[in-house]
Formats: sequence, C-alpha cells, structure tokens
Amino acid sequence: MSKCKILVFLVSIMISGLAFASTDDIAERIKRVGDVCVEGAECPSETVSPTVAAPMVVVADGASVESNFNKSCATCHNAGIAGAPRFADAAAWAPRVEKGMDTLYASTINGLPPAMPQKGMCFSCSDDELRALVDYMVDAAK
Repeated sequence: MSKCKILVFLVSIMISGLAFASTDDIAERIKRVGDVCVEGAECPSETVSPTVAAPMVVVADGASVESNFNKSCATCHNAGIAGAPRFADAAAWAPRVEKGMDTLYASTINGLPPAMPQKGMCFSCSDDELRALVDYMVDAAK
C-alpha cells in the first residue's frame, strides 16, 4: 500500500508542477517554429534561395513557368523522387532528351506509369504550359 501512496504522491507533484507553469514557459513550449512566405508578398525573415537560378519565363495567363514548376514539379524533380530526373542534372535528362522533345511532351501530358502522373500534377496547366515546363527543365539541364 505504501508504494501506491508514493506513486500517487509523485504523480500529484508532477501535475501540480504543470499547473504552476508560468505564461512565459507555456509560450516557449508552443511558439511557432517557422514562417510561411507567399511569393509576391513581403516576407518577415530571410528565405532560402533555390540552388539553381533560372530565368523567369512568363506564359500567356501571367503565371511564370518557374511558379508552375515550383507548384507542381519541384517536389519530385528537385529530389529525384521515383526516378524523376533531377532539375538541372544534365546526365539524368540526356537519355530522355535523346528520345525527342515530342516524346517528353507526351510523357508530361499523358503521364508515364507508374511514377509520372498525368499533367505532372499541374491540372490547371494547358498543354502549351506543360510544354513550357518541359522546355524549362530541359534548358536548365543543358
């Protein structure tokens, strides 16, 4: 019975310690760990720049190719996920470019199972915008 009393005593001390935590302690535990910065808005802190600087190309609807790339393609092509050729990696892109640009365009528009989804996950992109994305990635790999 005494072990049970000791356990209850220790648990009550721990709980009471939590109840008396200062506002500063609580604020420190739940503080934000990062900020979200939306393109075009002023950011509160410095942001990390991409490793490869590419020229800004604007398509007909006003969205840049770089913006569409970052929105839909970068997840796989920056990390090389599921065999995707890495952005600006000439060796990875060479065998694909050898097949011809029309083949690359078709793979982007129609998808390439099992990894490359149809339209490369840019479902709001037109076929011309998808071709511009392919050109953007191929040009970066030259």
